[in-house]
Formats: sequence, C-alpha cells, structure tokens
Amino acid sequence: MIRICFVCLGNICRSPMAEYMMKEFVRREGKSKDFIIESRGTSYEEQGNDLYPLAQRKLKEENIPFERHFAKRLEKSDYEKFDYFYCMEEKNIESVLKIFDDPLCKVKKILDRDIADPWYTRNFDCTYLDLKEGIMSILNNKTS
Repeated sequence: MIRICFVCLGNICRSPMAEYMMKEFVRREGKSKDFIIESRGTSYEEQGNDLYPLAQRKLKEENIPFERHFAKRLEKSDYEKFDYFYCMEEKNIESVLKIFDDPLCKVKKILDRDIADPWYTRNFDCTYLDLKEGIMSILNNKTS
C-alpha cells in the first residue's frame, strides 16, 4: 500500500485536484487498492471549504470524478500516516517543514518546477496539465 498526500496552501485547488486526478488514474489502471490518496493544505484559512468552483469545472471537463471536499490542514500527526507528501511549490515545502520534521525525506515537490496557484492565476488548464505531468511521473515510478 502506497500512502500519498498532496499538499498546497489552502487545500481547495491544486492539492485536491491532484488527489482526485490520481484516484481516477489509478482506478483506470485497476490499482486503486494499492493506494491511499489524500490532500492537505498548510494553512487553516480554507478549513472545511469545498473544492474551488473553477477547479470543479476543470475536473468535470476532464471527466475526473470528485465528491464534496472538506479542506483540511496538514497536522504533525499526518507524518506517520503517509509515505510521501507531494507539494506544489517550494513555499509549500517550507511550510510543511514548519509543521513537522522530515527525517525520512518523505516531503518533495510533485515537479521540479513550482505549479502556480490557479486561485491567483485563474489558469486551471495549465494547473491541470502540470498536475497530470507530475502524477504520471509518480505512477511510472511507483507502479513499474
């Protein structure tokens, strides 16, 4: 069982998009039982809020199923629950490392470059493509 947590700032755009995308991609490969996939934010700002409407629209366009989302902040106790924490940008990594230490090197960026926050850019197409690239890389490395 591979336990993955995607992390962004508020847990209403990038990280839940990545969560639902990865769930769907592993389902399509028949590997859902091999993964636990969740997402968190590094801030309490959006705690309990649903997936941002423009993120929902983009997932619908791409036929990625999702459900009512409740934004959650990453907590120190999450370190033991997951094998990997995939952050969207360098600033997320800095914030995660203020929440917990990472002696096992579980915290990394989903891509070598930052994924811009679409809450600010409004470019959910670009975010989707970046997330897909990162997720496919994860799947190729974890399932091969």
